[in-house]
Amino acid sequence: MSAEKSSIEGVGPLSTTASRVVILGTGGTIAGTAANAADNVGYQAAQLGVDHLVQAVPALASHRLEMQQVAQLDSKDMDIATWQRLAQAVATHLARPEVAGIVITHGTDTMEESAYFLQRVLAPTKPVVLTCAMRPATALQADGPQNLLDAVVLAQDARASGVLVMAAGRVHAAEQVQKAHSYRIDAFRSRDDALCGVMEEGVLREWGAWPRGEALGLDRIAKPADQWPQVQIVLNHVGADGLLVDALLGLGCAGLVVAGTGNGTLSERLTQALLRAQAQGVRVLRCSRCDAGPVIGGEDSGLPSAGALSAVKARVELMLQLLA
Repeated sequence: MSAEKSSIEGVGPLSTTASRVVILGTGGTIAGTAANAADNVGYQAAQLGVDHLVQAVPALASHRLEMQQVAQLDSKDMDIATWQRLAQAVATHLARPEVAGIVITHGTDTMEESAYFLQRVLAPTKPVVLTCAMRPATALQADGPQNLLDAVVLAQDARASGVLVMAAGRVHAAEQVQKAHSYRIDAFRSRDDALCGVMEEGVLREWGAWPRGEALGLDRIAKPADQWPQVQIVLNHVGADGLLVDALLGLGCAGLVVAGTGNGTLSERLTQALLRAQAQGVRVLRCSRCDAGPVIGGEDSGLPSAGALSAVKARVELMLQLLA
């Protein structure tokens, strides 16, 4: 879909500041609607434009904002082509001196993957804040408006930097954030409790370090989406026999992430299947299926570790490595 832009010039006490926040809409539950205001699950995601979301929050009238609809989808359907458009839009707006930061409205299901992708590709020094909702915009107690307001405030804060997730008053770094609950409003957590901070009544209280790193750059992701390497995730479990690995190898898979039990441990049969795949040129990364903690040691297995990355983020990392 084509990207549409609009802007609101603030008329309140913050309207005289030089800081502008660009809000990029991609859809999600935050833009969802349901026929019944008491229905928090039977809704259609990605029904409202980003302009509508902003206009529904009166407190945003005092901020200098610019809106652009980059996509309109349920984040379970997020794809590489949308990632490419989103990264380009973020980079373009960050290069403008009058822009203090970016806010991205996003669905909750794959937001952690999008956040990690943007951090690795752009590693911005200005804040890029992804935000969301667990309830649709039509809900009796919709959580999207407060999340959006908090995200804008965070994007204007000179202390903040890197790609962040703002949800339920908590500020998460892209590498650490994880959706940990299927239903609750406070669905997100940071692995190993590594929060960047909290937002309390519009005031940021810093707790931890902001994301840092070197940007891979837009050239790394320039290849057409249908030419990106195929990377899949497999899981160690009771009776894991490696048959799935062999099948994926036959389908031309270029990379495999294996989520091991505990400290990245794998059954012997699965290990042998992965070593066969690796010998045929398939890149393998090993992580843990646990919700927290890194994979420590185990290099003698011949299968490299993804460190503290979750399986889905290790997949993003491996795709970006294979694009080099």
